[in-house]
Amino acid sequence: MKCPYCTKTENKVIDSRMSKDGRSIRRRRECLECGRRFTTYERQEDILPMIVKKDGRREPFNREKIISGIQKSCQKRPIGMNQIEEFVDSLEVYFQELGRKEIESNEIGEKVINNLKDWDEVAYVRFASVYRQFKDITEFMSELEDILKAKRAEGGI
Repeated sequence: MKCPYCTKTENKVIDSRMSKDGRSIRRRRECLECGRRFTTYERQEDILPMIVKKDGRREPFNREKIISGIQKSCQKRPIGMNQIEEFVDSLEVYFQELGRKEIESNEIGEKVINNLKDWDEVAYVRFASVYRQFKDITEFMSELEDILKAKRAEGGI
């Protein structure tokens, strides 16, 4: 493990603890060269399905790509990083438990979009505008009208 300060690889573990969710180990390390301390996380490598993209390409499941997309949608919204990471953790577990070798990218997109709809309407609309690739303002307005109808039905407006 490289020291993030001096990039030397000689270090020692001074403390190890299981994470709250039990899926990773947090290690405090001390660089033997510069003496500074840093934290690393060790996770079991999970066997996740390949993602089949809309154009037929296949690529490995990438949690960082999912987190990045959700973060962009949630920018300046009251949604914390822990909430996003817990959701992506649950996605990983869900897709592992399916036991399939491949999953369609739209399965992930639908799970994300449905979750965002529950979390925050603005984040939902941001994600939907990219994910659903609205062709024009009419499609976008139709989506917004659906949200307003649902809100009225709940008594929120």
